[in-house]
Amino acid sequence: MQKFMFQAIAHIQSDFSSKFGIPRQSGILKELKSQIVFEPEFRNRDALRGLENFSHLWLLWVFSENIRANFRPTVRPPRLGGNTRMGVFATRSSFRPNPLALSVVKMEKWEMVGNAPVITVSGADLMNGTPIVDIKPYLPYADAIPDATGGFTDDLNFKPLSLEFPQAELEKVVLEKRESLLKILADDPRPAYQENPNRIYGFRFASYEIKFKVESGRLFVLSVEERND
Repeated sequence: MQKFMFQAIAHIQSDFSSKFGIPRQSGILKELKSQIVFEPEFRNRDALRGLENFSHLWLLWVFSENIRANFRPTVRPPRLGGNTRMGVFATRSSFRPNPLALSVVKMEKWEMVGNAPVITVSGADLMNGTPIVDIKPYLPYADAIPDATGGFTDDLNFKPLSLEFPQAELEKVVLEKRESLLKILADDPRPAYQENPNRIYGFRFASYEIKFKVESGRLFVLSVEERND
């Protein structure tokens, strides 16, 4: 069997310190900003020459938190309720023979920070510290396919949750992070197969720990606590 070895060229700095709450696809949180920080060997501004002329980028990255030793041919897509099995190659599951992922992000800018280039992007669906193995420009004439079909996802009709967010708790979140947090919650960060209305969920976003519960299509924020650990 032919094998290949790759090394990370960069890692991402994002507001997600764990997998819980991360958008299920890139581009869902268009307001969410992240930074791509290059590893020392690749901190050469010439490698980014001309990148400023592109609006979007492909990121090729590693599911570093979901590496499995054994191949499993089927997975349970969360959007199908966690009960229906599909072939792994018919899904975007993070549990794959080679734990690689693709994301399209909008490039906001790139700049030199000291002697290192840093790319600011929006809409990334990556956990903080995720290794990136390649970056390519998004080409609208080649990458956009208007008549593409989406398989089983074409039949999904997702309805955002309504939110009950006490004003006193919302005001604990800095203004520039509020809109992104509200969209994360409305998109229902729970695993799709968890429907217990009495269960309290918690996740980290930026420097905050958010606790909530969901009942009958409504998400109730219970508390927001700022954490610096």
